[in-house]
Amino acid sequence: MSSDLIPVPDPKVPMWRRYAALGIDFLLVGLLCFALSANGLTLLFVFMISWLVCRVVVVSKNQGQSLGHWAFDIRVVDSQFYRTPRLLELAKREVVIGLGAFLFLLGLGNLASGNAAILLLMLPIIIDCGAVLFDTSRHPQTVHDRIGHTIVIGSRRGYSLDVKIRYFIDKVKREMK
Repeated sequence: MSSDLIPVPDPKVPMWRRYAALGIDFLLVGLLCFALSANGLTLLFVFMISWLVCRVVVVSKNQGQSLGHWAFDIRVVDSQFYRTPRLLELAKREVVIGLGAFLFLLGLGNLASGNAAILLLMLPIIIDCGAVLFDTSRHPQTVHDRIGHTIVIGSRRGYSLDVKIRYFIDKVKREMK
């Protein structure tokens, strides 16, 4: 069978949608951590457990979509078989991005005008997510995608939050004229 008879599985996802989906998941887990007023080692424990529940358990039960991915119509799939990744691949992937997100949260929580060095805690997640800028493949991968052998693809299943926001902004612009 010829390879041109096999259709391309799903459309490429713009990077801003991936970052927005990550931001939604980060916001949910971060708010939970701050609501519990955890600090130090307790914060790490609460954050990682919440992160793994949000990004591994929910994704495995919800066809490759976390809440953020569902909001922006994207999903995580195995890079070889284009199916929902197994728990081990998801866990490897999410431990890496989760530690970067935890350091980012720690940096945001301790940011003060006299403590600009804390911005260095944000560097791991910037490097992880910035690696996608140098990947020229059809589905660019971040560092955590490469470790988990996954890719992020578009999906027809979701809330289409970006489309609804764009529609709302266009409607406001029309009414202002």
